[in-house]
Amino acid sequence: MSNPLASAPGRLALTTVLLVAASAAFISANMVREKHTRAAIAKATTSGDPEPAPAIFRRYGCVGCHTIPRIPGADGQVGAPLTELSKRVYIAGVLENRPENLIAWIVSPRRFSPQTAMPESGISEQEARDLAAYLYAQ
Repeated sequence: MSNPLASAPGRLALTTVLLVAASAAFISANMVREKHTRAAIAKATTSGDPEPAPAIFRRYGCVGCHTIPRIPGADGQVGAPLTELSKRVYIAGVLENRPENLIAWIVSPRRFSPQTAMPESGISEQEARDLAAYLYAQ
């Protein structure tokens, strides 16, 4: 029985498989590094911790109104989806998208837009910082 790798087509096939595998590993490593970088920047700019955010989103009912990335069941359609929030220019159409504005909006949205459907939830500033860190890290 002959060795399929001894032929030129066999070597080409193996080389192709190895290149595809190496490319996939490279892309995966870069995605992980990018996610860690986004998380570090989000923590630094918000003084928040994204880890408790999923529980906070549930506790205050955010999941009922918003679609929130990586939060099972957060598929509300009342408020804007919170996917890729860091890429947006404005928060709720009224505030420039900066960490301090997002935190202030979460704590007291009616201060900025009296007619908003978003309620005054009683959320603390630190909890709002944690939510902001989570959203900017996505």
